[in-house]
Amino acid sequence: MMSREDAARFLQTERIAVLATVSPDGMPQSALIGIAATPDFELVFDTIKTTRKYRNLAQDPRASLVIGCTESGITLQYEGVARELRGIEMEKYRQIYFAQWPDGTARLSWDGITYFAVRPSWIRYCNYAVEPPVLTEFTFPF
Repeated sequence: MMSREDAARFLQTERIAVLATVSPDGMPQSALIGIAATPDFELVFDTIKTTRKYRNLAQDPRASLVIGCTESGITLQYEGVARELRGIEMEKYRQIYFAQWPDGTARLSWDGITYFAVRPSWIRYCNYAVEPPVLTEFTFPF
């Protein structure tokens, strides 16, 4: 059984995720993104306002992610609600993001750059590298 602390540590080591959102016409759309995680399981990423993911999350903030897409056999499935960051809150989360992605500061000059944080509602940790596989689910209240 995986503890929440173990899952949080795993999430802190990961840098890449696949983000799934819902388009205005109800179709699923996915994108590979760079992430940073907070100790509270929130995920932070940047994007520009002309992307499909931005448009989709602005209309419907539900998000689903897969984290840990490597040969290790360990992955996290993650569902939650995204919010565009603004003001003081954005500064706090950008520092978390820049600690994971130091080159992110170079994107501050990009036209339309913005940041999202995703708060989890459900996570499934999967470790297929052990026998029997370990599958542990966590739910999060809002």
